[in-house]
Amino acid sequence: MRQVTQSLKLRGVRYDVRGPILQEAERLEAQGHKILKLNIGNTAPFGFEAPPTILADMIQHLPDSQGYSDSRGIYSARTAVAQYYQSKGLINTQVDDIIIGNGVSELISMVLTAFVDDGNEILVPAPDYPLWTGAVTLAGGKAVHYRCDEENGWIPDLADIESKITDQTYAIVLINPNNPTGAVYSPEVLRAFMDIARRHDLVVMADEIYEKIIFDGRIHHHAAAIAGDDVLVLTFSGLSKAYRVCGYRAGWVMISGPKHTAKDFLEGLTLLANMRMCANVPGQHAIQTALGGYQSVNELIVPGGRFYEQSKLAWRMLNEIPGVSCTEPEGALYCFPRLDPEVYPIENDQDFVVDLLRTKKILVTHGTGFNWFEPDHFRLVTLPDVSVLEEAITRIASYLETLRAG
Repeated sequence: MRQVTQSLKLRGVRYDVRGPILQEAERLEAQGHKILKLNIGNTAPFGFEAPPTILADMIQHLPDSQGYSDSRGIYSARTAVAQYYQSKGLINTQVDDIIIGNGVSELISMVLTAFVDDGNEILVPAPDYPLWTGAVTLAGGKAVHYRCDEENGWIPDLADIESKITDQTYAIVLINPNNPTGAVYSPEVLRAFMDIARRHDLVVMADEIYEKIIFDGRIHHHAAAIAGDDVLVLTFSGLSKAYRVCGYRAGWVMISGPKHTAKDFLEGLTLLANMRMCANVPGQHAIQTALGGYQSVNELIVPGGRFYEQSKLAWRMLNEIPGVSCTEPEGALYCFPRLDPEVYPIENDQDFVVDLLRTKKILVTHGTGFNWFEPDHFRLVTLPDVSVLEEAITRIASYLETLRAG
């Protein structure tokens, strides 16, 4: 009997955040172990709930959400997104520049499917959110990773970007604030980034899902606002993180810049939007209320707020562990600490996190799972309450002590 195998298109596609390590955690849970999962930025399990106004508005619209919507999204949601970007200086943003999706993840896949031909190269940051690399590969393209410089606050290494551009390079991905490093990019960095895109005629794909989760008075600057009118920018964002509604799957992509040069691509993107019928309609009804109402995330990102206090605690405690260094996150919900290879000569970081899981029942994600080049980092989600986070990092410190002693 012929064996049924996975498609060859999946060769080289990885998503280690939910990969074999999670399966090992589930095996341990089935044996009765309690696993603290610090691998996924899912807010709900850690006690973060949607603002009541969003929940109430979505419930109110449930009777109106039983059929398909416009494949691009309901008009009120798209209008709210367009007006949001207008308020950020992108005054030419129109309703037709917005497509609503089932979270940013679906839209990334849709955009790359519409954009990438076999062999096209897309520049992707390292470390990255691994969906970008996987989706480029699945679309038939080649993800070429440019280095973000840890010694310089994890900002993109512009010289490394330039060195990796070829005649097959068609787009460049920017993740700001960055997942997994928490870096927030200055206007100067963004202008230099856009200058590269302009000179090499590259489309910019800006993943800004963490744009509202920034600390210490820093300001998020939209790539599209920096780019101006002569760089095509696709801006991805949504409600999942800032509004604590990961399960609502309410995201969007906004197209800006010289759209007349992208007419054929946008027709293809519309075709794909039509083929999936529409995004989840109840979740779309949350968008207008979220963007137009009281911004409760502001309470979470200042001293005393959970996002802020948990990020700072994790950063401090990780840096107190001998042989561990962690650049202070400026935003997002993660720490990305480095393990000094002289202290921890780790050859396979996936084996490292599996052993940590089995020994201390803590689930984190290895750095190479984010397409980092060396096996010397891991990502830690900073969503647990302070007391839980203290316990988790204490266990990690205890595990690392045994490695040093060994």
